[in-house]
Amino acid sequence: MAMPKQIVQVKQDTTEARLAGMTRPAGASWSNEARDAAIARVRDMGLPHGRDEYWRFTKPADLVASDAPKAAVFDTDEAPLWDDRDRLKVVFVDGVFDAEASDDLSLEGLSIERLSQVTSADIHWAKELYGTLEARGQDPVDRPLAALNTAYATDGVVIHVTGRVSKPVNLIYHHKSEASDAFLHHLVKLGEGAEMTLLETGPGAARLNTVLEVEVPDTARFHHVRVQGRDHERRAATAIFTRLGKESTFKSFTLTMNGRLTRNECVIELTGDDAVAHVAGACVGDGTAFHHDDTVFITHDAVNCESRQVFKKVLRNGATGVFQGKILVKADAQKTDGYQISQSLLLDEDSQFLAKPELEIYADDVICSHGSTTGAIDEEALYYLRSRGVPTDEATDLLVLAFLGEALDEIEDEALAEGIHERLVGWLSRHKS
Repeated sequence: MAMPKQIVQVKQDTTEARLAGMTRPAGASWSNEARDAAIARVRDMGLPHGRDEYWRFTKPADLVASDAPKAAVFDTDEAPLWDDRDRLKVVFVDGVFDAEASDDLSLEGLSIERLSQVTSADIHWAKELYGTLEARGQDPVDRPLAALNTAYATDGVVIHVTGRVSKPVNLIYHHKSEASDAFLHHLVKLGEGAEMTLLETGPGAARLNTVLEVEVPDTARFHHVRVQGRDHERRAATAIFTRLGKESTFKSFTLTMNGRLTRNECVIELTGDDAVAHVAGACVGDGTAFHHDDTVFITHDAVNCESRQVFKKVLRNGATGVFQGKILVKADAQKTDGYQISQSLLLDEDSQFLAKPELEIYADDVICSHGSTTGAIDEEALYYLRSRGVPTDEATDLLVLAFLGEALDEIEDEALAEGIHERLVGWLSRHKS
């Protein structure tokens, strides 16, 4: 159905107002061309509007407004996550690389460079990747905020992985300015048989737009664990785009606690036979101001591939959770195994969970399933625990953690999963009824 002309005009006006207030970073000819193409994509699509099909559950106004982001003050004495873990730290403050707080960007098996330096170089492998997966991910669903990021991102990291990396790379985002408006764009290119773990932690900025493009070729393995920080006022739009080759593996997990508006998108293409892609998330939200949206699109375009989507949300005091997930199986993608589950646990009658699971299958030899449920605490299980002397609050916490467990099980590294579990226990202790 065609969108009314007045809505089209509103989208156009909003888009032009946003673009008018932004400056495209200068760079080499190839990066200028990539950014110009992205700007053209934004203009062609228009920035998101509540009448767009994939934004009907989430109001995008705060993410697309041309004026400065609403003030967001971040202050916490919480200890850094995984501080006892040997990792390579790459620190950004309000979207700007902090060299003094970062480790030396050298590690056997990979090279790390800043996006701002790479895009000024006349010759670099990033030319073949920057904006490429993002552009491919625009079909069949428009993702204009990601294109806006490709056009205007000012910083990020460019990582080339050539072997099995011995320790994780941790992108750490600090938020200090009340009105920071950050655009970060990261590229990861793995060689055949290479393997790495990428961690992302911290709130980032008052308004944050990040894109991660990951090329996972034949037999390579990429692990991603992200924890979006305790910033109550943060507004964030993130997008991950990845393409998998033969016998490759991609696994991503995100924990979201707090924030006012969060939209996490993930677009995955399985283009090589026997590839595996898992994407999962755990979300805990408290209060009417909390709105969290996971939107996933997985395309199977090869034989004997496996994909899993596992998303769990715990909501209370009027919080809102959204899940939109699709599995597209193309005609030649025989022996596909696609699994999708989205579930919410509502701890009161004021919270809500909105779900749109989808399957689109053109092959005939597949195993695909999806399910979505919403429910309250199991009263029988709660009674069982209370009858054995467990206080009500503690019993409720145990049931919440058990509910989230399937999503946490998607994290292969047990030490990383334990850190996530500790963060959830901390959140529950601070958010008693």
